[in-house]
Amino acid sequence: MTNPNRKILILGILLFAVLITAYANHFNNGFHFDDSHAVVDNVHIRDLKNIPQFFTDPKMFSADPLHWGLRPIVTTSLAIDYWIGGGLYPFYFQLSTFIWFVLLGVLLYFMYNNLLKHSINHPWVSYIAIAATAWYVLNTANAETVNYIISRSDVLSTFCIVASFLIYIAYPAKRNWGLYIIPAVIGVFAKETVLVLVILLFFYILLFENELSVADLFKSKNFKRLGSAFWLILPILLAVVIFQYYTLSKIKSISGITNPFLYYVLTQTWVWLHYFISFFLPMNLSADTDWTVISNIFDERIILGLIFVVVLVITIFKTSAKKETKPIAFGLIWFAAALLPTSLAPFAEVTNDHRMFFPFIGLSLSVVTYVGLFLFKNDKQIIASEKYRILIGTCVFLVLGLNAYGIHQRNKIWNNDESLWYDVTVKSPLNGRGLMNYGLTQMGKGNYAVADQYFEKATQYLPYYNTLYINIGILKGATGHFVEADENFKKAISYSPNTYDSYAFYARYLKIVNRDPEAIQMAQKALQINPYSVIALQALMGAYNDLGQWDNLKQAAQQTLSVLPNDSIAESFLQSANKQKPLITNTIITKPLSAADYINMSVTYYNQQNYQRCIEACEQAITLKPDYADAYSNMGAAYNQLKEWNKGIEACEMALKINPNHKLAAGNLQWAKKQLNNK
Repeated sequence: MTNPNRKILILGILLFAVLITAYANHFNNGFHFDDSHAVVDNVHIRDLKNIPQFFTDPKMFSADPLHWGLRPIVTTSLAIDYWIGGGLYPFYFQLSTFIWFVLLGVLLYFMYNNLLKHSINHPWVSYIAIAATAWYVLNTANAETVNYIISRSDVLSTFCIVASFLIYIAYPAKRNWGLYIIPAVIGVFAKETVLVLVILLFFYILLFENELSVADLFKSKNFKRLGSAFWLILPILLAVVIFQYYTLSKIKSISGITNPFLYYVLTQTWVWLHYFISFFLPMNLSADTDWTVISNIFDERIILGLIFVVVLVITIFKTSAKKETKPIAFGLIWFAAALLPTSLAPFAEVTNDHRMFFPFIGLSLSVVTYVGLFLFKNDKQIIASEKYRILIGTCVFLVLGLNAYGIHQRNKIWNNDESLWYDVTVKSPLNGRGLMNYGLTQMGKGNYAVADQYFEKATQYLPYYNTLYINIGILKGATGHFVEADENFKKAISYSPNTYDSYAFYARYLKIVNRDPEAIQMAQKALQINPYSVIALQALMGAYNDLGQWDNLKQAAQQTLSVLPNDSIAESFLQSANKQKPLITNTIITKPLSAADYINMSVTYYNQQNYQRCIEACEQAITLKPDYADAYSNMGAAYNQLKEWNKGIEACEMALKINPNHKLAAGNLQWAKKQLNNK
């Protein structure tokens, strides 16, 4: 290994260590937002036998029909995480995403290095490449994507795009083999952004291989070269279009496209400027912003956005004219092209911070190349002056160090629903969904008055949002305001009559208050829309059980078991139907009958960050089964989250005494001891 390569390897190891340190506090962060329907409530990821169907059945992607789609690579990865972890343990899901993120960083170094060496001949090029990689992987804004489990679709699709692009530019002699097409096709099954790769390859061929500028593309003498470039990318274009057509043909429509096209696109110019600034100053990040479409074309934000886009285009034209600045132009093209899918489809959300993940690859290349060219021109002075080297080192330390610190802080925000949604209410106070979700966290803690206040605030911004009225109905029912509970559930149904959740939650409420015939009616309506709704199935079983409708109960229990094999509640109801003896229960969620049932409850409570209830469930399991290692392990994990380290150590040691090979207990024990020693 040559000396420069050895230094790059050392820098790479140091970068990895910093990255691990920055994200060290994120691995136990919970499920949030769309994770609820795509991961937590998605029963299909709980069985690896479903993997082949992930590639054909859009219903497998989510528990919510509004989000049914075909992203089988994502769903498969979630199923594998569930299988490895043995349940909905966030650690395994977070670790999986992080590993792909690290591998993406490795590919980026080689991609940056290849691109830079096409245009710049300088011994420091590799250092610029690793600097660009470092700024990208340590950019605070990317923590939004890494922490948000279902957003691994961005990580996986970006990984595939970079892999395909790298194979194309690094092995030109082997392009006829078509190997570069394989990652792109895989990426199509992760997210609908891979078509951007075709644009990137097109400009790469023209700028780097044909050595044209962007201005040259408009000259008639170069039209033949344009045709040749198009011919070269035609195989990957056809492959991506064919497979993308297949995935999109499986769904009825793309959900969330509700904004007027013209105003949405104009608003995106302001959003682009916001993203550009966030690369350098990733502040005020929000998991769910309160930005809306700007409907006044003379609004100063749109004017500033249009000026930014014009400056961006001019910069691309100018920097593409010189060989050494072509990487700057290409990086800016990457930034713009990667934003096109979410800028041209008028989604309900004008902006999402995780949309910066893919575009920032190009921006990192442009910015670091610009800085690198300045350093190259002054290389002799830098080599001769220790002050210059100290100054450069200090700047690098500040940029990467502050971003790493920012990541660590954002990880804390993403730790649980309460911390995340409180941050949203502060950063995005006009976001009704954020207010509602923070209210939900308070309702879960029994702070009903606080929850009611936030729900009321949310109605000002979301007056027709069915989910909000479902939650108000649940709150009113929990506080004994049954008339108001009915009114709000009915509002939810009237505002969204074609969604299953309004019917399902109303059915659960009706079952709880012993209005069984109405509960059956609502549950059946929910199941007509979504036959996989566990909430509706449980309400249906409970109502049939109370009414002594044994044949119907048996059928409902068997239907539930087809969705959730080995479900203890369904099995209990099935036994009740066979014996024609009612199962005594006050709610649709029956009291667990075994230690395993209490363990399942403890996992649910843990994922909801309700650690005290998790511990209580574990204690019930131990009462029934004193040598239950999983119960002690889960209890230890919950005590750790409560920072009761001594109790966590005691529980984990008990688990290991019963089962010395219990990996989860060993990991939690090590963590507790480390935290205790750091006090």
